[in-house]
Amino acid sequence: MSAPSAPEDRDKVVTKIPPQLRRELKIRAATVGVDIQDAVTEGIKAWQSAAKPLAPIDTTGSESFSTYVPTSLLAAFRGDCSSLKIPYNQGVAQAISLWLDAHPLPQRHRRPTGARRVALGNQKGGVGKTAITAGVGQALAEQGFRVCMIDFDPQGHLTKQLGHQHLALKGDSLLKHMVGESQGELPDLLLPIDGQAFGGRLFLLPACTDGFLLDAKLVTSREVRVKETALEKALAPLDADFDIVLVDCPPSLGYAMDNALYYVRTRQGEEPGASGILIPVQAEDSSADAYELLREQIDALSDDLDVAISDLGFIVNLYDARKGYVVTSSLEGWESIGSPSVIAVVNELKDQREAVRQKTPLLVYAPEGEQAETMRKIARRIAS
Repeated sequence: MSAPSAPEDRDKVVTKIPPQLRRELKIRAATVGVDIQDAVTEGIKAWQSAAKPLAPIDTTGSESFSTYVPTSLLAAFRGDCSSLKIPYNQGVAQAISLWLDAHPLPQRHRRPTGARRVALGNQKGGVGKTAITAGVGQALAEQGFRVCMIDFDPQGHLTKQLGHQHLALKGDSLLKHMVGESQGELPDLLLPIDGQAFGGRLFLLPACTDGFLLDAKLVTSREVRVKETALEKALAPLDADFDIVLVDCPPSLGYAMDNALYYVRTRQGEEPGASGILIPVQAEDSSADAYELLREQIDALSDDLDVAISDLGFIVNLYDARKGYVVTSSLEGWESIGSPSVIAVVNELKDQREAVRQKTPLLVYAPEGEQAETMRKIARRIAS
């Protein structure tokens, strides 16, 4: 967000600050909708007017940081640091901390219609539904939202990528809550996802391999009269505790997808687009074929149950323009659809693969990387 070149009335701030402070500044500035250079300018002004001495900032392990602030302000700030015998980088760190303190993460505002609900679905496997679910969930938690990620795929890729195991087959599970065979309370199954930036706001409902029996169980269950509503009823206890619920859907067009689509419908009193489906795709032809099948299912369910399901957009994942015409023309094809629109393109980089290998959240493993920034962009789009 820093300016690529200095305007005439601004000079470049070049220093080193702790990476965690820089990351918090980047996230907070994006969350409140201001440019980094403006945030630092406000912070320096607050530093100048604050009573001294200020609490020192631990600058151990600092890394390069630069932005632009008004020329006259920077000159005065440097002079103040010198007269107070405060290292310049310490003064910048203190100024940024003051700005962060004055712009806390948004407080939770419980919505009368409950948590926002977002399904990430595509009938085609391997397009990155799990990676997008995990990355966007992490980014939303960074931005101050309480987030629950539902691993609704019995293969459990989301569960395993985040370093956890499937729920025990003979124990409690989401499926058992869906078909009236629960052994406890659903919130008891949630696992916290560690990460300093997540602030204890990110949780996972792990997968269980009994999910492969979902269709058969729903067909034979006497507890579920309308088969498409079972997921919503099971997840109802989470509604008051979370701001956003993300559902990582299996690559299928059966009852699981029907349930996920019904769960993310626009509820009475809810603004269109607050909940809905995000569709990860790749820039190749088979993703387009799979989307046609998913589109038919969305339309059929909407008509059959008389509900509205918002398309929140496409995310073109694992994009690599170096692969040539097929890839670039496919991206153009997705963009030409218009509605839903392409809300992000995630370039194919090593960060996500390495994070999965390390069983570490992407935004913990490579928080400054391009893919992490793209996840934050998607999160801001969902939360806006």
